[in-house]
Amino acid sequence: MLEALQFEFMRNALVAGLLASVICGIMGTLVVVNRIVFLSGGIAHASYGGIGLALYFGWPVMPATVGFAFIAAMLMAAISLQARHRADTIIGVIWALGMALGIIMVDLSPGYNVDLMSYLFGSILTVPPSDLLLMLAMGIVIAALVAYYYKDLLALSYDEEFARIRGVPVKGLYFTLIGMLAVTIVLVIQVVGLILVIALLTIPPFIVEKYARSLMQMMVGSSLLGAVFTISGLWLAYRFNLTSGASIIVVAGIAFGISALIDRMRMLARTKHHPAAD
Repeated sequence: MLEALQFEFMRNALVAGLLASVICGIMGTLVVVNRIVFLSGGIAHASYGGIGLALYFGWPVMPATVGFAFIAAMLMAAISLQARHRADTIIGVIWALGMALGIIMVDLSPGYNVDLMSYLFGSILTVPPSDLLLMLAMGIVIAALVAYYYKDLLALSYDEEFARIRGVPVKGLYFTLIGMLAVTIVLVIQVVGLILVIALLTIPPFIVEKYARSLMQMMVGSSLLGAVFTISGLWLAYRFNLTSGASIIVVAGIAFGISALIDRMRMLARTKHHPAAD
């Protein structure tokens, strides 16, 4: 890996991956403990509608996509609060419609041909320094907001009723969380792609959750684990001439499988040593 760092594009890719790992480690922890993984996937896919609209009308892609994803996210958040028993179905509909709208608008864009696969897997090896600065700024803002609202987010994540008793504005905080998530997803998608964003948001927090003793430990552990996946995936991509985003996802997926296997073995061991009473 060290010889790969002599190339500027590899250094930029590594920095982009590490920044994405930290951002997704923080937000992914909140996604997992609040059980809004499906909602985050819905935001990520619906954001394609913003990409399609931007290309069709000639708008700047980033602001248009952030705006579209934010509106879709607020709609999903409202639905998840008001109609919990139907939330998954309606979010799935918004997810599908947003992505379909984006693809159709790209098809109709005059004289423009875009490879949507680049939005799925990203282009981490072609990240410009300007995007790195944007990700750094976003990471600082997210970390500051989470630190400021940490106690309230902690209460919201683990005991919503207790949060209300403490005077936490639960609905307002929930919408703020979903808004932060929407902006995070769109900005990181531009660099590492939709699939890698979902992987970094979900897999590291899921693995770390079983070992962390606090929300903060989970955020730090998820960020570090995401960094390990990123470095390992980039090394594999460089060593074997593979697609970098897909390589990172495969590494994360293998780690997820190993973690699930270890959990299963531990459960069987406990059952063996403490059999249920007849």
